[in-house]
Amino acid sequence: MHAMTMEGETPPRIERLKVRNFRALRDIELRHLTPLTVLLGPNGSGKSTVFDVFAFLAECFESGLRRAWEKRGRARELKSRDEFGPTLIEIAYREKPGRPMTTYHLEVDERNGRPAVVREWLRWKRHRYGAPFRFLDYADGVGRVISGELPAAEDERIEVPLSSPDTLAVNALGQLAENPRVVALRDFIMGWHVSYLSSEDARGQPEAGPQERLSKTGDNLANVIQYLSEEHPESLEFIFDRLRERVPKIETVTADQMPDGRLLLQIKDAPFSKPVLARFASDGTLKMLAYLVLLNDPVPPPFIGIEEPENFLHPRLLYGLAEECRAAAEMTQTLVTTHSPFFLDALRPREVRVLWRDESGYTRCHALDRNEKVMAFMDAGALLGDLWMEGHFGVGDPLTGSGMPTRDAGGH
Repeated sequence: MHAMTMEGETPPRIERLKVRNFRALRDIELRHLTPLTVLLGPNGSGKSTVFDVFAFLAECFESGLRRAWEKRGRARELKSRDEFGPTLIEIAYREKPGRPMTTYHLEVDERNGRPAVVREWLRWKRHRYGAPFRFLDYADGVGRVISGELPAAEDERIEVPLSSPDTLAVNALGQLAENPRVVALRDFIMGWHVSYLSSEDARGQPEAGPQERLSKTGDNLANVIQYLSEEHPESLEFIFDRLRERVPKIETVTADQMPDGRLLLQIKDAPFSKPVLARFASDGTLKMLAYLVLLNDPVPPPFIGIEEPENFLHPRLLYGLAEECRAAAEMTQTLVTTHSPFFLDALRPREVRVLWRDESGYTRCHALDRNEKVMAFMDAGALLGDLWMEGHFGVGDPLTGSGMPTRDAGGH
């Protein structure tokens, strides 16, 4: 049983992502997303850009739209080349199984050199029958919201002005208890963990003190191990068991406080009497440890994004890491970008989307479970990594740059 499997509700699940005018994503839609979704493709195919959509949205809520916008070079760098109009991001998700699908729609454009929310709405269909309706609807900072636990189309819409053009209505109104559905979406996005784990950052010696959640770079790995050892020793032992399976001869990992108040992360190999300081451990060992800590959080984030986990890891470790990601997806939705056939070998076609650039330079997407040829090979016992390397996907081959015909290659 996975370490995170504990009493609690199924996390929210994103089922659809739609993006327009965001760098190479001129117009793309990913539908029927699974708890574990893996984006596959060669360098430059748009995997990292899809990943950054989630990072951008999370940063809009964490630090504000203006900072997230300017970090990406403003409209000049963030918008698709030769395209006009706003950048659009739309996610459809369910708070829990059986709940209505909620769609969050955000359009951002630049005015006088500053980002502005030109349109933002939340829509759902409360009952099985009837048309979907918007229970939050804003344009240029002016709009209305339906309060209450279960907004209905006939309920009163209350006008609540926003403080500035770059204020997100969901971020502002999601701090008010009378808007529980808006609160739920804000909490969901604020809880995302879009990871850029670095083995180099994990080598640091941070100030002592337990921390519950791994940072996006992993620079507080020692603090989280200290926290787990104090508060969740069973989870930490589970992580060590997994690490010993993935990296033979590892015996223990400790985070001890030094006299100057910093934490010293040490890794002990079974044959030797003394542990090795983390800064002298291999990149692969530290990276695997950081991933295991992230994926086995006792109180997991509702969404985890991992970019190119194959970096610094031995190819033979990637199959096991993919299994760890799928196990984690029982309790948290997981998005991974990769171009590793070894990671791909552990996956199922429905979990994989292949990305590539079309002749106009924009990203296209193909769902592997719609590829009859691939499905037939899989039924015969083939592995996805082998099929990809042998060129059976028809797309995503860095040597040919080939793409699917338009009728087969919509966003799925």
